[in-house]
Amino acid sequence: MIVVTGATGNVGRALVRELVEAGQQVTAVARRIEATDVPAGVRAVTADLGDADSLSGALSGAKALFLLVAGEDPAGVLARAKAAGVARVVLLSSQGVGTRPGGAYAHAAGFEQAVAASGLEFTVLRSGGMASNAFAWAEPIRAHRTAAAPFAEVGLPFVDPDDVAAVAAAVLTGDGHDGATYVLTGPAPTTPRQRAEAIGRAIGEPVTFVEQTREQAHAQMSAFMPAPVVEGTLSILGEPTEAEQAVSPDVERVLGRPATPFAAWATRNAAAFR
Repeated sequence: MIVVTGATGNVGRALVRELVEAGQQVTAVARRIEATDVPAGVRAVTADLGDADSLSGALSGAKALFLLVAGEDPAGVLARAKAAGVARVVLLSSQGVGTRPGGAYAHAAGFEQAVAASGLEFTVLRSGGMASNAFAWAEPIRAHRTAAAPFAEVGLPFVDPDDVAAVAAAVLTGDGHDGATYVLTGPAPTTPRQRAEAIGRAIGEPVTFVEQTREQAHAQMSAFMPAPVVEGTLSILGEPTEAEQAVSPDVERVLGRPATPFAAWATRNAAAFR
């Protein structure tokens, strides 16, 4: 049995599907989840990573755990996993832990430290920005065929969340990954303007790109992100380090195939923008 936390999210949903297709028994965990949210045969359990005790039922009989950075007690979650017989944990973390230690990424760094100290087999997946962030454009593209973002010409190698899920599935079910930290990116940097153009091609209609100022983007993001996360995100988007703009080989190293381009993600998800 493999337990997947965040099972209704962009990565978790794809990971559950990958594991089921590989013949694994899966328990899907989220704060709000119904049996209809998961494939047939998958056990859906409502639990909250902010309350380690709520995970006890989900962890029963599990051999591996896919863990998100959520809540404030990673050591408590991991202790309960170990007590339940879990032998392996795969943590979905952020590339920023390595490129921008401290600050907005201190929380994720604390989870990485707890996983490394847990006594379990562990692998850390440090994801770069995800292609699914473009879903924030879905409503304005559907309504007005426009997409707004700051730093129009700054390129970053956004990763397809399905690639993150595929790597997680390979690590959860395969050998040779204990103690590894993988950085997951797409196959090439793309700018916000290029991503908007790719969505336009996917839906067969042009999308007008509107470049925001940093201040406009800050105000918009502050409506749903904590202040340190807003600042950290804008710093990466506008002033990325060389490492943040670099393409990592780790997706291809683990999966034996190239990472998925943003344009392919846009084509697969075109219905969300029509």
